[in-house]
Amino acid sequence: MSAQRPGRRGRSGSGSRGRVRLVYRSLQSAQDYLESGDHGTAFAHYLLLLNLAPELKEIIRESFQNTLFKWAEELNSLSRIQDIFDCYEQALELYPNNDVIWNSMGEHLFSMGFRDEAAGYFHKAIKLNPDCADARENFYRVANWLVERWHFLMLNDKKRNIAYQRAIQKAVQSGCMSVLDIGTGTGILSLFSKRAGACQVYACELSKTMYELACEVVASNQMAGEIKILHMKSLDVEIPKDLSSRVSLVVTETVDAGLFGEGIVESLIHAWKYLLLPPKPVGHEGPTEGFGCVIPLHAVVFGMAVECKDIRRHHRVCVTDVGGIQVNEAITWYSPVNSKLCNGDAAEPYTTERMRQVPGGYTPLTDHFQAMTIDFNSLQDLEELTDRKPCRLCLPVIKEGMLDAIVAWFVLQLDDETSLSTGPDEETCWEQAVYPIQGVLGQTVKCGDTLVVDVSCKNSYLVFHSIAVLTQENRKEIETNTASDHLACEAELCNALANLQTTSDPGMTLQCMLESSEIARLNNTHYNDHFKSALSSVLSSLMPMDNGTHFSQIGDDRNRDMNCENTNFHNSSDPTFDTLYLLDVSEGFSMLPLIAAKLAPIKVFSSLEKTQQQATLSTLAESNNISKDQLEFWHNYLDDDSTLLQRPQSGKLWSVIILDSIETCGLVRQGLVEKAALARCLLRPEGRLLPQCITIYGMLIDSEALQQESAVQGKEPTLGFNIAPFINQFKVPIHVFLHLSTLRYVQLSEPVELLKLDLLGLVSDEVCSEIKVQVHSSGSLTAIPFWYEIYLDMDVSLNTWCESSHWKQAAFVLNNPIQVNSGDELLLNICYHKSNISMTVNHV
Repeated sequence: MSAQRPGRRGRSGSGSRGRVRLVYRSLQSAQDYLESGDHGTAFAHYLLLLNLAPELKEIIRESFQNTLFKWAEELNSLSRIQDIFDCYEQALELYPNNDVIWNSMGEHLFSMGFRDEAAGYFHKAIKLNPDCADARENFYRVANWLVERWHFLMLNDKKRNIAYQRAIQKAVQSGCMSVLDIGTGTGILSLFSKRAGACQVYACELSKTMYELACEVVASNQMAGEIKILHMKSLDVEIPKDLSSRVSLVVTETVDAGLFGEGIVESLIHAWKYLLLPPKPVGHEGPTEGFGCVIPLHAVVFGMAVECKDIRRHHRVCVTDVGGIQVNEAITWYSPVNSKLCNGDAAEPYTTERMRQVPGGYTPLTDHFQAMTIDFNSLQDLEELTDRKPCRLCLPVIKEGMLDAIVAWFVLQLDDETSLSTGPDEETCWEQAVYPIQGVLGQTVKCGDTLVVDVSCKNSYLVFHSIAVLTQENRKEIETNTASDHLACEAELCNALANLQTTSDPGMTLQCMLESSEIARLNNTHYNDHFKSALSSVLSSLMPMDNGTHFSQIGDDRNRDMNCENTNFHNSSDPTFDTLYLLDVSEGFSMLPLIAAKLAPIKVFSSLEKTQQQATLSTLAESNNISKDQLEFWHNYLDDDSTLLQRPQSGKLWSVIILDSIETCGLVRQGLVEKAALARCLLRPEGRLLPQCITIYGMLIDSEALQQESAVQGKEPTLGFNIAPFINQFKVPIHVFLHLSTLRYVQLSEPVELLKLDLLGLVSDEVCSEIKVQVHSSGSLTAIPFWYEIYLDMDVSLNTWCESSHWKQAAFVLNNPIQVNSGDELLLNICYHKSNISMTVNHV
């Protein structure tokens, strides 16, 4: 035995030396392949090395990260998406607490459109390292996909919370001792149930983030062992696997502005069939113990027709001239918000607005009417809902105006005594559902007319579909053609009109769907005319003229026809003339290429990718006498993104590049400075970049409304429960999609220039400034809203805060409000970093 031990030690020593050699060779190979640019093989050798010698993790961490990131970029360019995921999974197994790798994986997911998943990775990176600036800025960009902003408003709505607590307490005290909270969110309804004395409380939540948040909230309120939280859809809950037995009470608020859009009908049908005790029989006067019920009891849907300019300009093309381009009547424009399109995976048939805050306000054209009722405590009513025939309503018009939309809201009857209204006149956290009127029915109505509307539940959505407008003239015509021995009833008149309705055949026109922001941009005459003026100036400086004519003289007259035949340009066939090339990389549908092509015989490239939109732009070019040879679609020439902004099939440079600089929500577009730097390299020496410069303006305000939308304000609104610290982890300093014209605030200072982005000269994606601001009114400084002046050239600019703007505004919301007095001076530090804006505020 003793003779064998040295031999064993010898073999062990030999194995150890072999391991060392293998580790050394793997390290050397990884470094060699990295230097040669073979990142995939280098990554494989690093994986082998770290599995052999995990003690080297910290020593080679930087090299490993560098290799991973470069290899992931190559895989992304090859569209090897699964391989990217696999590489990051392997990396995170080795470095589970590496915030840089978590953040990088989030960036890849975000670029591929996986925003929910990306937000989770960014949040993990911040938890690992709260000082990781890149992860924090990325997280702020996508936090809305993790925890939607309405959670803050809802939790701050004390009236709503008291109503639910009162109804739950009454139900539990009447004998409903086992509770299931469907779609628990932060868990507040479960907390109400346990506080009311329920013996068993279950909660289910599908969102991983909200599930984890609810667990933290319940534990913080000392109820971790008393509330069982399930990470699943209620449709997947089973007895006895998940619930010990059927429950006597289901509480839920899985309703959206259109009542049914969160799936409440499907989840309650399932609950009544498989999870709830049977309902109390009609007429039963005894105790409720042994029976099941749902909170809310039932709901009543209301609606009214309205005139609203802001809704109109986002859902209907209202102009016939866009910067000199005549809009072809053969094109039928529509937004995705359309009840006719609500089939399968189609977009929702409504959008949402807080009507009391909509810019420009609204005018009711009909009285509000009751459209539908639904009993959540009747399985039969729930099951029959989607099979109901549409209910046809005849609504008398009470005021003359433009028929722009039907607005809907509802009243939730929580129990016999307690209700919640989401109506436009209520101080509520809820928005209203808006059904824009599109197409031929967008018309003026007047007193005496009748609006005919069908109401139904289709594909789990509440749908209002406008059938017809019955004018007094229509009525007389139809009554004349009905039986002479009696007057036709209202329903017969409406049905007759619907049958006689003559509308253009959609098959005869080109259909073009645009996002509401794209339609608003088309309707923004100020935007299109200013671009026309700037393009006129740019082209005049690049293109020679005959007879001493100055191009700017033509461009300054916005009312003059500016097509190619009426200008004095040299003909593009002139051998001495080098054709000008313009690239428009605006996001979404843009008419700017046609506006430029109408001004001069130049070659324009549009960045449109959708076939339908390309066909629409081509049709508009043809109808405006723009040569087919003038318009091209840039993306049709690109095989991948490696040729970003380059001239297709050519080594030549651009004459003009138009960049889209500001997102509709009010933020600077991601990667703007980098794109501008690249664009400058791809321009001819005399070429021009539009815009040239962006100035950011802001002011100091006191706004309780912004605070309510940005964070839960302590324990008071949540009735003593400790929820704020947990959900406020997901608050973001920048609030977007603001309407400053309707936001409730007190202005504490004059507008000031915060920062300037010179797109003609910036090479760094980080710009900082420090300014002093004079306070002119005392108050609590809660936020600094900001907007932009976009300089297309030094003479033409666009302001994103004006009545006609299709852009919204944004605001930096302070974490802790600052009390200020008139005459105070504040020092603002503003930093623009990777398209994100951050601010700090201090007294001077």
